Amino acid sequence: KGKCPEDGWDESTIELFLHELAIMDSNNFLGNCGVGEREGRVASGLVARRHYRLIHGIGRSGDISAVQPKAAGSSLLNKLTNSVVLDIIKLTGVRTVTSCFVVPMATGMSLTLCFLTLRHKRPKAKYIIWPRIDQKSCFKSMITAGFEPVVIENVLEGDELRTDIEAVEAKIKALGAENILCVHSTTSCFAPRVPDRLEELAVICASYDIPHIVNNAYGIQSSKCMHLIQQGARVGRIDAFVQSLDKNFMVPVGGAIIAGFSESFVQEISKMYPGRASASPSLDVLITLLSLGTSGYKQLLKERKEMFSYLSSELKKLADIHNERLLDTPHNPISLAMSLKNLDENNDAAVTQLGSMLFTRQVSGARVVPCGSVQTVNNYTFKGFMSHTNDYPCAYLNAASAIGIKKQDVDTFLKRLDKCLKTSRKEINKKKNVDEISNSNTSSEQLES
Repeated sequence: KGKCPEDGWDESTIELFLHELAIMDSNNFLGNCGVGEREGRVASGLVARRHYRLIHGIGRSGDISAVQPKAAGSSLLNKLTNSVVLDIIKLTGVRTVTSCFVVPMATGMSLTLCFLTLRHKRPKAKYIIWPRIDQKSCFKSMITAGFEPVVIENVLEGDELRTDIEAVEAKIKALGAENILCVHSTTSCFAPRVPDRLEELAVICASYDIPHIVNNAYGIQSSKCMHLIQQGARVGRIDAFVQSLDKNFMVPVGGAIIAGFSESFVQEISKMYPGRASASPSLDVLITLLSLGTSGYKQLLKERKEMFSYLSSELKKLADIHNERLLDTPHNPISLAMSLKNLDENNDAAVTQLGSMLFTRQVSGARVVPCGSVQTVNNYTFKGFMSHTNDYPCAYLNAASAIGIKKQDVDTFLKRLDKCLKTSRKEINKKKNVDEISNSNTSSEQLES
């Protein structure tokens, strides 16, 4: 039926299934005689086994979703993967999605493919409206496609950075709707930025007849992000939403899913992909979902949500101990932020040093964000880069509860963070004492002279 099984399969069943698909590819026929330039030949047995002898990849030179006649097994694998992934997207909250396909590129390049497809529909357009999020790949995706990003600064509401809807509409009126390729919004993001106001943006896009592409990088694991996409499509316009395979399904980096509510538009995007493509991302996600089943994936989503609550409560306790606070970002369902005002009051070096201390203690994924850092990306200069705004009130540290996180990860992180914060405070106090002694000695010398 092309749906993800409710209960996961065991490994031997999955391997048998893959071997049955592989013997449908011509390179694995016993009497095959290949005289072309691309015949699925593999020099290394190890490489062949790693790919289950599914060597031809997916698609044809003109369409990544097309069936390849001499690779019936690989083509079937491609169709099944797209169907199973579509089933999971519906299961996680976007019930009215009509089509999707796995593309062997990460999120940034997949967004670029969407923008290039829109170019043919809107030949006059040269601008992309982009509510600011300080993440390089989504910014570069617009530059690489040849468009000019129009950065819309976020507005501060309490601790949260939210979409400036009035500024978006004002910019559309100023530039002219026909000159705008699309609005490029974001769901999953680092706190204190929260998901864009997708419903309001979708309504604006519908009223001005402007396409709307959503960067949903790690949003499949969040029911809140998926609900925003569903609601946006219901009340307004969302043309496509793009998400990463590795972040949502715990597979190696290298694949993404492009999904949408118009089957014809999603097919247009797939036909824009030049040449055939690697089957590895499709193979990885199909194996993963067959082994988990819908019940296994739902359990992972449930555990992630529980760990988010646990991380939030424990990080708040730790922040209180160190006279800091957990920033209030209720609209962000994955990422949290803790202020670092005590370090920030001294200097940026103390803030960045905390990040180094955590990294050397094998804490990965935690981001330490100082105030006012400036960074240039493709000739665009961002003030306060990484904080999603020019002047956030304080430095802070990010931590996220992403799919697959365990209680042990949270406990170990908090223990090591506690030690690092104590060490940082000691070093700051030591430096203060040295400075005070130095100033005192200087004053005495001045008096004597």
